[in-house]
Amino acid sequence: MRFARLFMLLAAAGAMYAQSWDNSGNGMLNGTYYFRQVYYVPFTSGEYLGYLSEAVTIYGTMSFDGNGNYTIAASNGAEILDYSFYEGETAAGGAFTGSGTYSIAASGYGFMTSPYATGDYVYGLVSANGVFVGSSTDNSYGYNDMMVAAPLASPLPTASSFTGSWTGAVFDLSSGTEEGALSLLFSASPDGNGNLNLGAISGYSGESSQEYEQTSSGLKYIFSSGAAVATFPANGELMSGQKYFYFSKDGNFMFGGSPITSNTPFDFIVAVKTTASPALSGLYYQAGLDSEFYDNEVDLDSYFGSFNMIPGAAPQTYLGHQRYNDFGGSSVYDYTYSNPISLSGNTYTGADARFVVGAGGAELITSGIYPYMGLSIALQAPTPTGTGVYLNPTGVVNSASDAPFTAGIAPGELLTLYGSNLADSTQVAGIPFPTTGLGGVQVTIGGFPAAIYYVSPSQISAIVPYEVTVGSVVDIQVTNDMGTSNVVTNYVANTAPGVFTQNQNGTGYGEIEHLGIGNSAAAAGSVVTDGNPAIEGETLAAYLTGLGAVSPAIADGAPGPSSTLSQTTNTITVDFSGTAGTNDFSGLAPGYSGLYQLNFLVPTVTTVGPNYLDISGPDSYMSYLLIPVQATAASVIAASDTKAASAIPPRFHRPVNGKPSFRNPQVKKPFSQARITDNR
Repeated sequence: MRFARLFMLLAAAGAMYAQSWDNSGNGMLNGTYYFRQVYYVPFTSGEYLGYLSEAVTIYGTMSFDGNGNYTIAASNGAEILDYSFYEGETAAGGAFTGSGTYSIAASGYGFMTSPYATGDYVYGLVSANGVFVGSSTDNSYGYNDMMVAAPLASPLPTASSFTGSWTGAVFDLSSGTEEGALSLLFSASPDGNGNLNLGAISGYSGESSQEYEQTSSGLKYIFSSGAAVATFPANGELMSGQKYFYFSKDGNFMFGGSPITSNTPFDFIVAVKTTASPALSGLYYQAGLDSEFYDNEVDLDSYFGSFNMIPGAAPQTYLGHQRYNDFGGSSVYDYTYSNPISLSGNTYTGADARFVVGAGGAELITSGIYPYMGLSIALQAPTPTGTGVYLNPTGVVNSASDAPFTAGIAPGELLTLYGSNLADSTQVAGIPFPTTGLGGVQVTIGGFPAAIYYVSPSQISAIVPYEVTVGSVVDIQVTNDMGTSNVVTNYVANTAPGVFTQNQNGTGYGEIEHLGIGNSAAAAGSVVTDGNPAIEGETLAAYLTGLGAVSPAIADGAPGPSSTLSQTTNTITVDFSGTAGTNDFSGLAPGYSGLYQLNFLVPTVTTVGPNYLDISGPDSYMSYLLIPVQATAASVIAASDTKAASAIPPRFHRPVNGKPSFRNPQVKKPFSQARITDNR
């Protein structure tokens, strides 16, 4: 969660999924759902910077038909509220109706047309318990939002079924200013008889680093149509008035917030039923909202994505991806990162958030700690299965980083594809990599044959053809002598950088070598480790994939040229825990296929020791690697010494494991012009 360092680069994004998308998972959304969606429209400049120009809350029921269509009916109680803060006007819209379409892939990943903003989409994922979480990251109108929808249980929950220990997180921007944002955590032990038994509410306001607390007793709840209505004290400083809560089918997750008739209509609440010793494992789908304060500025953001728990890591660590909308869409990009969690029971308090794990490890919620105000929910992903030649729809990842599949792909990126019956046997190609013929296997991406490095029954390593169109959605498919696989769709970005790591799981220290240039006391070609750290002022080489197009261009599967070096056409930057490094060369590693080399100068860092090495492209930002840095050595090589990028051959270890991203100021239409007509 090192978001503050992201405020400095990246390029604008358009609509993500203009092309066809796998809709074989449409049946995952089927029936009647409770939902809540909150929109925040921030001023991005001028005297009202840090305030909302508008906010909208819609909630109630949606009906999905399982075939890509949904409706929202006024009779189901969906409502809308509009708040023009800077004009001091409040307008309650009352009943809200609408309809739209959706496309969900076999993985549960997909999108729906926005219920509220014409021409926009809500992107997100359907979890194992049937709950959809998402955000309109690539919107046209300059807002941040979050949406959760859960299928109604049968029979409907009642007051008597609302029992157990619960912990909830709250994000509230009803004040209309990000300085007044509230980031809260609360506990409750409902008794099934209408008594909420609320524990302490604690958290932060954007105005102060002080932690506040509210205690209340004697609070009640009632149920109506499967939803709970809890009443908090009218004079509560952190939480007040009525709150509506909707439940997942398994009864272990709830979400909601205030009705439009309250004085805090623009809040979002998520909560989980807790047990003593849950364990996180596998793949999770996530969405969240944040309001960050740094350098006397505020930065509202929203995101959706996924993360994988890394098996065997101690402490527990996840490698994640977020499709990230920063400050109302002033930048939209793909962000990959890692985060450790040292649970004590079912909770963990980190530097910037408090974490709570739900029963059985099925959910993870977070509540931000000042200055990182915010809320997120992560739910375990479904486990897709298939027969015959089967390509796992969640198993298309960057071979270097293993970042989750939601991160997308880039031209020239070395991918790992997971599945079953992908090949008859294990084979490894020589350079140049063939586009057909390796074990009788062919991979097509966007209709183009992909160069293949490695095949086995459960895994293929292949390079994304340079011909694929950036900004498009492409089909990925495997064909062999047993047949043709299912189609997996994914989004193509300019860049999706992933660095090979020494532990080969996408975290920890990267495959980075000393070049013997500048302030280097290490042998050229030796690997950067704790015992052989990087030195301020020296030049290093990182080996990675996913940097996109190159010039001069090469044929798919061909090695990087050694004479006229093939350099990236995208601008690539490096950063050491917030201090910019200098990119001396970024391009294909000479003599290798699917492998890029990045030579960079180590700056004078703020803190010696392990630093995060962040690498970004025009639409991506990765922050999951560590690099040990030592202050300038006493004995150094002259800074004028130079070496060609081809001088140190990279080490290309394994046929294994992905990501992509966006950022640029854009002129935004006022959100009020985006509304669906005839809804109010």
